[in-house]
Amino acid sequence: MSTHSTVNPMEPGTDELERFALEECVKRHRFDNRVSVLIMPAGHCELATEFARLGAQVTVADNEARRQDINGRILAASMINEISFAPCTLPQPPENSPGEPFDIIIVRRSLCGLPYAEARQVVRELLQKLRIGGKLYVSILGLHSELSEGYACYDEDVEARFCELAPPMVKKYGIKGPVCLYSERNLFMLLLEAGGSVLRTLTTTYGNVKGIAVRV
Repeated sequence: MSTHSTVNPMEPGTDELERFALEECVKRHRFDNRVSVLIMPAGHCELATEFARLGAQVTVADNEARRQDINGRILAASMINEISFAPCTLPQPPENSPGEPFDIIIVRRSLCGLPYAEARQVVRELLQKLRIGGKLYVSILGLHSELSEGYACYDEDVEARFCELAPPMVKKYGIKGPVCLYSERNLFMLLLEAGGSVLRTLTTTYGNVKGIAVRV
């Protein structure tokens, strides 16, 4: 079993995948005043604010229980006209979201909390929320990251790989409940099987995996 025990899989800040998405927003804005972005989950709304400053109309999707906190962050950023909140609890994607169909959808790590078959269905539904030619950016926790230390499902096929992290990893990163960790090939197949045209996948130095698919 290969692990990367000396690195932190919870990559802070704007990562490479998010930079690709921001660059895509800039390119699209040159040709179309309407650039619509969906981000799930919302996090602390820093990424949503970056997109809004580029002129995008942004929807952040997250649990209903976070609505007040997220709306407060949007208000504090003076972005109430540029960023909207949509309630969402996976495996059910947000319904009738403002800004749909989207040009860009970003999903950050939340798919790990679903079995592979459910994650595939979510990706399929998200692709349908894109314009033709719109791009889906997925970031997911990696099988070859530090998180795999003591992970009981490491040797399972991805379709059956769904269990809790080892207690030291749960304590260190606060990731509770069963998760599915992905290899780069697993993510490629997830996007492909969901109906996307896969543009690229990559593995970060932290062992996490990223992918970009386009709706065709």
